[in-house]
Amino acid sequence: MHVIGTVGLPGSGKSEAATVARENGIPVVTMGDVVRQETADRGLDPTKDHGSVAQALRDENGPTAIAERSLPMIEDRLERHEIVVVDGIRSDAEVDIFEDRFGETFTLVSIEAPFELRAERIDARGRDATEADGGEGLAARDERERSFGMDDAMERADVVIENTDTLETFHERVETVVQEKAGAAVADGFESEPTPESGSNTERNQP
Repeated sequence: MHVIGTVGLPGSGKSEAATVARENGIPVVTMGDVVRQETADRGLDPTKDHGSVAQALRDENGPTAIAERSLPMIEDRLERHEIVVVDGIRSDAEVDIFEDRFGETFTLVSIEAPFELRAERIDARGRDATEADGGEGLAARDERERSFGMDDAMERADVVIENTDTLETFHERVETVVQEKAGAAVADGFESEPTPESGSNTERNQP
C-alpha cells in the first residue's frame, strides 16, 4: 500500500493532480471535502465561507482536526486499493498525522507555481466566489493557508513538482511520481511513459 499526499497553495494544481489519479483508477480523499461538508452542515455557503469554517474547525478541535477526520476515509479506501491520494494537506501538523499513521508508505508531494499563474488559473476555473461577490482574494487565501503552516509542510515534501508548463506536461509529471512511489504493480495501470520533461520533478528529503 502507499499514500501520496499533495500540498500546495491555491491554484497550484492540486485538484488537477487528483484528476490524474482518478482517471487512472486511484481513489482520492479530498480534505477540502471535509470542510465543504462542515460548511454545509453549519448552513453556510461553501463558495464564500470555506476558509472561515476551515479555520473554525482547527480553532475548535486543534490543528489536526481535518486530517484526523480524513483518516477513516483513507483507511477505508486502502482496504480495496493499493494506493490512495490525499488532496490538500495544509500544515506540518497534518503531515505529522499522516507520517505517524502510514510511516514509510507515505509520500508528500509539493505542487508549486508562481502567484500570477495561480491567479490566472483561479479566475479561469470560476469555481470560487470573487472578492466582489464576498469571497477571498488570492493574496488573502495565501496568507490564511500559510498561517496554518503551509510553508513548513511544503518544506517537508519528499518530491516537488513545478506546475509552470503545459497541462499535458504536468499530467506526465504527476503520473511519473505515482509510478515511482506506487511501484510496478500500480504503474501498469498507466498508459503514459515518462518523458524528458518529467525530469524536472525534484526529489527532496530522501535518504
